This record gives sequence, structure tokens and C-alpha cells, in this order.
Amino acid sequence: MDSKSALLERKKVVIIGGSAGIGFAVAQAVASKNAQVVIVSSNQERVNNALEKLPQNSAGHALDVTDEEQIHELFEKIGAFDHLVYTAGENLIFSNVRDTALTDARKFWNIRYWGAFTAAKHAQEHINLGGSITFTSGIVSQRPNAGWSLGASICAAMEGFTRALALELAPIRVNIVSPGVVETDLWSNMPAADRDTFYATTAEALPVKHVGQADEVAQAYVYLMEQTFGTGQVLVADGGAVLV
Repeated sequence: MDSKSALLERKKVVIIGGSAGIGFAVAQAVASKNAQVVIVSSNQERVNNALEKLPQNSAGHALDVTDEEQIHELFEKIGAFDHLVYTAGENLIFSNVRDTALTDARKFWNIRYWGAFTAAKHAQEHINLGGSITFTSGIVSQRPNAGWSLGASICAAMEGFTRALALELAPIRVNIVSPGVVETDLWSNMPAADRDTFYATTAEALPVKHVGQADEVAQAYVYLMEQTFGTGQVLVADGGAVLV
């Protein structure tokens, strides 16, 4: 194995949101490179199910990412590690601003933004030299549709946070992946027929002619962990959606 193919070998990678969707695909991708995987999710059953599909040296924890003390205790328990990936988020909701309850809106911010903020706060002192943090946003910050104001604003905030944190935590590298439409449970709140139509219409409009799969997007996270010169960057993995 050459040095470039072994960049993640024996590295410890913590993936918050790693029991399903893109997060689980990242876990599988880094495990295939002989990294030690630690997945974190809000649901113990999902953690257990995911661990059954990962190498035996993998570990998993269930916690509430909106609880700062739980996050602090998690990183104290994990100790030193190399890379943090944050993909946690609940299923999307689509609602115009006038129809959105603030209590519901704040829940999305608590998981997608404040959860990431708190994870970075308590993880930073445990990240080894040469390590990184990779967050998740989405092209909805650039190409929103009506009713997507909540998701668009969170994604834009996450990208700003990434750039600021890259300077604050240097030399820890801090980057963010911005996926397009990816076929995961993120869209499960849509009626099945509407979701299938959405996927088909989106695929037809994209230059690559298919919606994303979790394992395809996972490669963007792997790249940001393995490369050593980029920080504060937004890596778009969208099938060309921002171009059309």
C-alpha cells in the first residue's frame, strides 16, 4: 500500500450522524481505508444496526446533540482522535415562513447548527496534529426553492461558521461539504409518489443525469480528510445542480 492510499489508515474518525444516510456512507468509506470509526447518533438501535455492518474495531455512542454536557462527556470518553465529521440532521420540512412555527424552526437550528457548534467546541482539544473537522451544508443555500427558507438559512450559516472556525482553530483544517439532492431518508417526509417524481425531475435536469447516492457524496468527505492544504472551503457535490 503506497503512502497516498494509506492516509487514513489507523486514524480515528468520529462521525456524528454516522448511523444512516451520508454519515453512514462516510463511516463505510473510511473504514474501507482501515481507519477506526466512531459513529454517534441519537438512536441506540440505529447505532447498533450500523455497527453490525462496520468492522469489529468500530465503536458507537447514542446521545442528544442538543445537550452540551452529553457532547462534552462524549469527547472526554473518546479521547484523542484525528477527524470529526458532522452530518447529523432530522428529515427536512418544507414550509413558507408565514406557516412555520418558531418552535419547530428552532429545533432544526438546534441540531444542524448548534449541534455542530457544540461538537466543534468540545472536540477541538482532542484532535491530533494534522486532523480536521468536516461539516455539512447543502446547495439549497445557493439555489433555494419557495418553502426552503429554513434549510437555506441554516446551510448558509454553516458555511460562514466553517470559514470563521478555520481561522480560529488553525492548524486544524475545517471544511464543509455541500451536497445536492441525495437519495437518503432526508426526503422521507415527502409522500412517496411526490418523492419519486422529484428524484426523476431532478435527475433529468442534472448534467450527470442522476440524483446523488450517499456513497458518491461520502467521497467528498474522504477527500477533505485526506488532503492537507485546503481549509475554510465549501466542497460542492451536486451533480452540477448549481450550473443549471
